[in-house]
Amino acid sequence: MKNKINKLTAALLTVGLVGCGSASYEAPSATVSQTVSPGAPGDKPFWAYSGKTGIGTSYEAYVDGQYSDKAATGTVSKVWFSLAKGMVTETMFGLIHQAQLKDMQMIVTGVDSEGRAFSVKESDDDAFEVTVDYLYKDNAGRPLSLAYKIISKDKQGRFVLEKHVFTDPDGQSLFVRAHIKNNLKTPLQAYVSANPYINNNGINDHAKVTKQGLLAYEGDNYLTLQVKGGFEVASVGFIGQSDNLTSLMQTQKLAKTYDWTGDTSGNVSLLGKLGNVQQSAEFDLVLSFGSSQQTSTNQAQQTLNNGYQSVLDAYNGKGSALGWEDYLTSLSPMQRLTPYSADQGKLLYTSALVLKAQEDKTHAGALIASLSNPWGDTVSAEKGSTGYKAVWVRDFYQVAMAFMAMGDTQTAKTAFEYLEKVQVTDKTPGNKGDTGWFLQKTHVDGELEWVGVQLDQTAMPIMLAWKLHQADVLSDDELSYWYTKMLKPAADFLVHGGKAKILWNDTQITPPATQQERWEEQNGYSPSTTAAVIAGLVTASDIAKHSGDIAAAERYLEVAQQYDKQVEALMFTRDGVLAKQANSTATDGQYFFRIGQDSNPNSNSKINSNNGRAGMNKKAIIDGGFLELVRYGVRLADAPSILATLPEYEDETMTDNLRVKYSFTFADETGTYPGYRRYGNDGYGEDEISGTNYAEGGSNTAGQRGRVWPFFTGERGHYEIASAVLSNDLSAQKVKQIQQTYVKGMELFANEGMMLPEQVWDNVGVNPRGYEFGEGTNSATPLAWTHAEYIKLVRSLADKQVWDHYPIVEKQLK
Repeated sequence: MKNKINKLTAALLTVGLVGCGSASYEAPSATVSQTVSPGAPGDKPFWAYSGKTGIGTSYEAYVDGQYSDKAATGTVSKVWFSLAKGMVTETMFGLIHQAQLKDMQMIVTGVDSEGRAFSVKESDDDAFEVTVDYLYKDNAGRPLSLAYKIISKDKQGRFVLEKHVFTDPDGQSLFVRAHIKNNLKTPLQAYVSANPYINNNGINDHAKVTKQGLLAYEGDNYLTLQVKGGFEVASVGFIGQSDNLTSLMQTQKLAKTYDWTGDTSGNVSLLGKLGNVQQSAEFDLVLSFGSSQQTSTNQAQQTLNNGYQSVLDAYNGKGSALGWEDYLTSLSPMQRLTPYSADQGKLLYTSALVLKAQEDKTHAGALIASLSNPWGDTVSAEKGSTGYKAVWVRDFYQVAMAFMAMGDTQTAKTAFEYLEKVQVTDKTPGNKGDTGWFLQKTHVDGELEWVGVQLDQTAMPIMLAWKLHQADVLSDDELSYWYTKMLKPAADFLVHGGKAKILWNDTQITPPATQQERWEEQNGYSPSTTAAVIAGLVTASDIAKHSGDIAAAERYLEVAQQYDKQVEALMFTRDGVLAKQANSTATDGQYFFRIGQDSNPNSNSKINSNNGRAGMNKKAIIDGGFLELVRYGVRLADAPSILATLPEYEDETMTDNLRVKYSFTFADETGTYPGYRRYGNDGYGEDEISGTNYAEGGSNTAGQRGRVWPFFTGERGHYEIASAVLSNDLSAQKVKQIQQTYVKGMELFANEGMMLPEQVWDNVGVNPRGYEFGEGTNSATPLAWTHAEYIKLVRSLADKQVWDHYPIVEKQLK
């Protein structure tokens, strides 16, 4: 299909039928002012709002587990985009974390029916009623690709702006079709403004007006903005100084146009006048990327020449093109899973697309946490930042297991093989300590970023390998190969621990105590981490046996059984303090606490301060980590320690700081839906006193509050499935109850673009952004882990068995 499109374009150009955006286009002479824009380097740059209502990129096929231009999809497009507040926001090219654009917005000016001049830009929060939908859906409303339709209705009724957004799967371009309907009797004027952040920062850019349109660049990174037919007027400048936005908003005119930002780099702006809008008008805009001006320019021209419908059809996979619809069709379990959703599979299909879209296309299998920068609008962009566009092995494991659940074993296997890149070895740059553990956080190319030791992240690759082998995705020979190369060193570290000595980290690790648990903030004995460590060692024992390493198999199992005997002895208190410190009315003083740093579960030792919150008695802090013991098979659902902890976990009478569970209501929905915070005294969220973002200004504040995380609704639903299976009570009625409580609850936490957030608003504290109860905050959306948990929950309900349960763990620990 790609060759057909290119041949068709060439033929049309030959006979002169396609001219817009071609190399022959000359910008009108009036656009060239031959002046250098003043005001360098411009205002301080910040990243974009992180509550994304959509993300997108093209589907690309593998060749032997790698992305290649020789695949059936042809040229690998390495462009990703995000949407927030109705606008195109952070757009990446190259590696998935390499932002090239902060945002691009439309501006409309005119004179209303009362003769009053006005200017409206998309970033005006209160100017529009915005809806987000998908361009390509099936009859049930399920999205078939990540192509979006955004409708922004001017609240004063003067016009309606509709944008269609998707990428060109045949090139390195983002395509935006903007249609404006004028409801006035006088013409409107339409403009587009873009704020490039070339090479993943906002201060080192240059910009200029070219014959083809607008250009921004840093080093050998180039961005071109072109429009079909050319801009009527074009100008470049520095944000807040010479970007013309103030003039345009106040006077409906450009004060002065500039054709170059000069020799001084900075935070630059691109501005182009699109033209008049009588009754309606349509503009095709293309952002293109490349390693030279000519390359990026040619990419834009190629996309414009191919045209809206051809590019969209290729992106969607219509006809002979291979695109997103083909990917969804390849996921054989989806049809069986759909009846177990509560929305006819809409979020299920969206989640499948979202997870595949958050994989890097240079380093196949590199699965990131989120295509966003948490609380980005108050995070400086003066330096490059990956934000959540990076690899955490724990999040990675959740996503890989979701790929398995939805039937994409190829991506799951490719992801597993990628993990070799992020394991600590003698060749890891700067490593002077022991090996075998997996790095805390890395760029997708393996570059070190954070280097804390989290033992669950060392166990989970072993667990994933065992699941892949059980599903015949890894052959016996492949399993043995990876056992020697990657899994045995990891298992040995879980047994012996060792010295972590790399960058800032110089720590002796003695399992099952971990340097960091799954929230990366505390050291000690954690139920969730220990659950993964035990499951990792039991599965490592089985893998070792398959690989003929009998001595290691016996040692791994023996240590797993030792750790198993320590679970309650280290982490379950019988002398709790929640009645006194949290006003709990549902506690008998016996429960699992979040984490402890000493070996006496009944002591009153304090855990560390973090995220602006002072450290407290370890027994005052509970979380849902104990449920992982059941999920992995370390404890049965009816184990006394599990049952004893549930009342505290579910207690909504506790003081807000230490309370974990909140019941949510939603407009037009009857009943309530459960949501849970990470743990009591969590400070990873907006300040409940001032309403400021997390660590706004670079410093923590005492009022910071971690909100509710929707994937815990999935974890709680998984426990309900495990409990029902154990008691042989997973009847049709029970299935429906889980579906209508936990599955539907997660669906209701999704925003209108069906993106699932990291955190949602819990109605505690001041609310300057006007969040609704249960609405996603500005932390990070979409969170891959949340989408993965939703897919696994639906799969578990359909299978009537917890998807990432490890029967061998349950068997070996009896």
